[in-house]
Amino acid sequence: MDSRIGYDTDFYAWTQEQARLLREAAQERPNTPIDWEHIAEELDIMGGQVKSAIRSHLATVIEHLLKLEHSPDPHPRRKWRVSVTKARRHLEETLEEHPSLRRWPAESLGKAWLDGYADACQDDSLDIDALPADCPYALEDLRAPDWWPGNRHGLS
Repeated sequence: MDSRIGYDTDFYAWTQEQARLLREAAQERPNTPIDWEHIAEELDIMGGQVKSAIRSHLATVIEHLLKLEHSPDPHPRRKWRVSVTKARRHLEETLEEHPSLRRWPAESLGKAWLDGYADACQDDSLDIDALPADCPYALEDLRAPDWWPGNRHGLS
């Protein structure tokens, strides 16, 4: 794999490939004074930050969709919709920039749900007992730019 192509087209895949190659090179050149393993580890961490950003965007979408659906407070609704729109856009842009992670949203949905749910529970306007125990939203809905849940209190 040409490292420039991977770097330019899929940074995550590039970091993982480079980390693997560095570890292989370390085995072939054990006396070279380069800290191969730690450099490879740093590349792994850099790639992991992309995965973390994707999960964070999903968590933000979940948090604010829960608020939009369950809050009786009419005032912050516009702010929550803007936040969902922005997080969806960033999620899709990140996935376009890192196509090797296109399956990651489905794989990380459980953890994103826990994060988004925990953050939504901090809102005093929500009845925590009325919130669902499991994610009520399909991944396709979370990512769809025009999908919004109905509000349980009749707000639009």
